[in-house]
Amino acid sequence: MVKQTVNLLSPAAGEVIALEKTSDPIFSKGVMGQGFGLIPTNGNVVAPVSGRISMIADTNHAIGITTDDGLEVLVHMGIDTVSLKGEPFNIKINNGDTITAGQAIATMNLDQVKAKNLDTTIMVLITNSNDKIDGLDITEGDSEAGQVVATAYLKVQEAANTSDKKLSHHDLATFIIKNVGGKDNVNNVIHCITRLRFYLKDESKANTEVLKNQRGILDVMKASGQYQVVIGNEVEAVFDEVVKQLGDLGDNPTPEPVDDGKNPISRGFGNLIGFITGSMSPVVGVIAASGIIKGLLALLTLPQLGSLLNVNSVPYITVSAIADSAFFFLPVIVGFSAAKRLNSDPIIAAVIGGVLTYPQIITWGKGLKTMFSLGGWHFQFLNYSYSIFPMILAAWLAAKSEKWLKKHLPSYLQMIFVPLITILVVSAITLVITGPVIQGLANGIAVLINWLVSASGWIGGLFIGGFYQLLVIFGLHWGVVPLVAQQIAGTGQSALNAIICSTMISQGAAVLAVAIKSKKADMKELGIAAAVSAFCGVTEPAIYGVNLRYKKVFASGCIGSAVGGLITGLMHGTMFGFTGGLIGFSSFFNPKNPTDLSSFYAFLIASAASIIVAFIVTWVWGYNDNMQKGQKVEKKKRPGTI
Repeated sequence: MVKQTVNLLSPAAGEVIALEKTSDPIFSKGVMGQGFGLIPTNGNVVAPVSGRISMIADTNHAIGITTDDGLEVLVHMGIDTVSLKGEPFNIKINNGDTITAGQAIATMNLDQVKAKNLDTTIMVLITNSNDKIDGLDITEGDSEAGQVVATAYLKVQEAANTSDKKLSHHDLATFIIKNVGGKDNVNNVIHCITRLRFYLKDESKANTEVLKNQRGILDVMKASGQYQVVIGNEVEAVFDEVVKQLGDLGDNPTPEPVDDGKNPISRGFGNLIGFITGSMSPVVGVIAASGIIKGLLALLTLPQLGSLLNVNSVPYITVSAIADSAFFFLPVIVGFSAAKRLNSDPIIAAVIGGVLTYPQIITWGKGLKTMFSLGGWHFQFLNYSYSIFPMILAAWLAAKSEKWLKKHLPSYLQMIFVPLITILVVSAITLVITGPVIQGLANGIAVLINWLVSASGWIGGLFIGGFYQLLVIFGLHWGVVPLVAQQIAGTGQSALNAIICSTMISQGAAVLAVAIKSKKADMKELGIAAAVSAFCGVTEPAIYGVNLRYKKVFASGCIGSAVGGLITGLMHGTMFGFTGGLIGFSSFFNPKNPTDLSSFYAFLIASAASIIVAFIVTWVWGYNDNMQKGQKVEKKKRPGTI
């Protein structure tokens, strides 16, 4: 196993000497730890390592730095200079500051030190050497400030000692930062529903195997410039701790897509899919929540429950507005999200989305009012509320427009004219050309998919139910999300999503069987948490944490979902909302016809069948505690750059 190393820089210009050659016996005998000395030729002192300032002596003659690797590095300016009470020293940093190697941290007046007949040698010591390093290589001789003059070899930490220990969110964040290469290796970090997504400066510095084997981390993947650490349900809490510990990363932009060696067409298609799904990913939770509210409203209007709410009542209309707002203003939300993904101005994109959802534009769109005619062509307004794809293209056009204008306009004109020109031009292009074309194609595709799934009946249900979760393994399931959203936006329902719902439930039932059957405490804890997540529509913790590592468990879940999909297809079940899993039951109520419970009955029967089949197959065939746990599955690169 290759040992990790940390480079130490010369703290100033001068001559590097071995520790035993220094004049102070405490330092020279290594009592304070391994290190080296520097006889300075000037008094400009820089940090020998990156890290956090952990100590500044009252007399300013010594500074302590703690690195991300846990090294405690002491920069001691001069020998016995504590007696000077800080007079020759000017400190340029504050306690608690995060610094980078080579950054100026102090100045030292060499003449004042020499005037007191004191040694000016600057000591650089690793005070916790015994615990943290196996050795230190030093290059003696003349050196410039900031030049690498020593290499510390970190002790190898045995993963087995800590991998099964449950860490707090704070400790897990510390562990992750350390093993992605430290703070200095992180350019940016974001998160989605289950994953921390790091943009690293050098992925080779990350300890992938150590991360994979740590309890609390389900998997590690690399995809088009991202280093993804799969956490599961607790990702937000861990993300918050990671951000706290990383501190201010500045306005580092999301890196551009990397050249993965593919041909331009393949790479372009992958980046397109990545852009679309990346724009939709932050919106999914809002759409799901809105769908649940709409389903619950439909439930409360059922005559079988005594029509607890009247569709014309103020409470119903108010809550319905709350639920509908996310769908009605979807172009605004998607535009904002897409612009963030493109590192362009999200406010400009949101305003363009506002143009598409402006009440008068919507009224004209519903009536197909003619904007103008050109020869035999009649350009009409369309209704863009509930739409997705026209706004995604509009956000991309806006980003290109902003970039071009900022390059060609003087800086004093940019604040006003970049948004002015971008909003006018892109809005006009979207309303006249790209919007009608894309909206027509998107609605046509959504209708076609719904028809194919409905027409195929049990065949489509069996096939999709049995194999859909394979898409999750390869990260391709995100490509289905915009299609389902477009189906619901365009037609008000999605038969495809109804089948997908069974696949989530069955994987949850499979991992629940493992949790109940297993006598291992950590397996019970992980299995129950993963089952809850899957029943709530997020299967990644179940799949990566347990099911794929015991492949029969995953297969058992697929058998259960194939049965559920077959039943859904036979009963022609469909969903009127976005949320899947058991928590999405309300999405099977038809808000336009609350008395029609056919899809809800299909959901109940298919869900029961999925749970029973997946649970029994897992219990009897799929899992026992004597099985050898497999390695975590290495996913293929997810298409695009999200």
